[in-house]
Amino acid sequence: QVQLVESGGGLVQPGGSLRLSCVASGLTLDYYAMGWFRQAPGKEREGVSCIGSRDGNTYYTDSVKGRFTTSRDNAKNTVYLQMNSLKPEDTAVYYCAADPSFNLCKLGSTRMAYWGQGNQVTVSS
Repeated sequence: QVQLVESGGGLVQPGGSLRLSCVASGLTLDYYAMGWFRQAPGKEREGVSCIGSRDGNTYYTDSVKGRFTTSRDNAKNTVYLQMNSLKPEDTAVYYCAADPSFNLCKLGSTRMAYWGQGNQVTVSS
């Protein structure tokens, strides 16, 4: 049984930082592209970042470029999202997702094969 479990969310002031973690079980991360998605209240889920399965290629949506960094540790079956210079508009539930296709992740597709349960990030003073 595949499980993706996110952690690291919470409340932070504008300009602050958070690091999200996503631990995978039931699958070998080496073979999966990993994405971070988010969904704000009243909005559709959107793709935030992707990292390739082995080559480490990364992709970021324009609104987070230069502020967010995704990385992975395949030995720990874990992917990370470092979020710096956070803004109120970054407030959302953040999900990690896994799929063999990096392109599917780049498209921000909700058809990614596996999803975590979501983790709330709130940016507010």
